[in-house]
Amino acid sequence: MEGIEKRQIAWDESRPNRVKPASFFHYCPRCGTKHVKPPGSAVFTCAACDFTLHFSAANGTAAFVQRDDGCVLFIVRAREPAKGKLAPPGGFIDIGETAEEGVRREVREEVGLELTDVTYLCSAPNSYHYREVTYPVLDLFFVARAVSSTTVIASDEVVTLRWLRPEEVAPEELAFPSMQHAWREWLASVLHRQR
Repeated sequence: MEGIEKRQIAWDESRPNRVKPASFFHYCPRCGTKHVKPPGSAVFTCAACDFTLHFSAANGTAAFVQRDDGCVLFIVRAREPAKGKLAPPGGFIDIGETAEEGVRREVREEVGLELTDVTYLCSAPNSYHYREVTYPVLDLFFVARAVSSTTVIASDEVVTLRWLRPEEVAPEELAFPSMQHAWREWLASVLHRQR
């Protein structure tokens, strides 16, 4: 967790040209009062009407889906950020969904698989740059099995699919630091169970 804590603290400093969502608020969404400087923290409070808006992390989810032969499913990302990099299938959780519902839906949408034995693995902070805004994200990772191992590329966000043995995948090959952290956690749990 040390690397994650350092990355979270250095989030703004490491990406000076990226804009946080809070920096787009120049006017109060309730009363329209102009604010001289946008909020620098995770809370926007209007001095005129006391309206308060909290800027929270978006929630992402992904699953390391394993077959009976031990191989794990990875997608190759078709879009930026991290185009061409490996990733477990997943995406953003919709409002009103649980993390488990979100990971099942995202895996179904991306690779056409239905999941079983969905088990929480870990979480990690991340940042996701999209159209001039860098969003703070909390990624929730799961391990799962697929009802069937027949996959289809069901999304234009995926170039190809790869079933890989765990020893074939170095953490650095994964798209985001949060995924690299989760992959290390999963590998450590597998080694622990084998002892």
